Amino acid sequence: MAVDSIFMESLPPSKKSIIRHLYDWVLSWADTPYGTPALFVISFAESSFFPIPPDVLQIALSAAKPRRAFWYATVSLVASVLGALLGYYIGCVLWDTMKGWFIPYVFTQNNFDYVQHQYQTYGYLAVFTAAFTPIPYKIFTIAAGVCELSLVTLIGASIVGRGARFYLVAALMYFCGPTIKHWIEKYFDIVAIAFTALLIAGFVLIKFVF
Repeated sequence: MAVDSIFMESLPPSKKSIIRHLYDWVLSWADTPYGTPALFVISFAESSFFPIPPDVLQIALSAAKPRRAFWYATVSLVASVLGALLGYYIGCVLWDTMKGWFIPYVFTQNNFDYVQHQYQTYGYLAVFTAAFTPIPYKIFTIAAGVCELSLVTLIGASIVGRGARFYLVAALMYFCGPTIKHWIEKYFDIVAIAFTALLIAGFVLIKFVF
């Protein structure tokens, strides 16, 4: 869950080191009185430019205080949706100015082109997939602005997808406690991808059957 392993393998050693330091820095906030504000800021930034997903800190905070797990999920959700609006603004208004900074330093041109194609084909479902799975969400929020996707669609899919992800983590931490922390970190992304694949398959089946 921390940082996608495929993404990490594609990076040169110097960038891997930077990502590792950022990951450790994010986790370090869990041991401070500022864990919740840090979770808000990281969740906001991750939706537009920051590479470390907020789940990392959300899980650490929830492991320490399982009864506040749903509160941490709410903080992550609100900040993430607000961050999606920043990503949309970057794509819609500032893309010509900032494109050289985002490509290739935040994501590749090929990935961005692929996401644009997904918007043209699937729209809402593309946003939901990115919001729920470990796919870098920032690519989708910025591409939504570039493609001038409906802002209502972006917000709605973000609330559903991000909410499902963050609250599922919260439920696992709340009901199972810190003992499930390692399982979530190791397997949650696999489960999220499998669930989304089944959901998409269901949509496709309904489309062809009905």
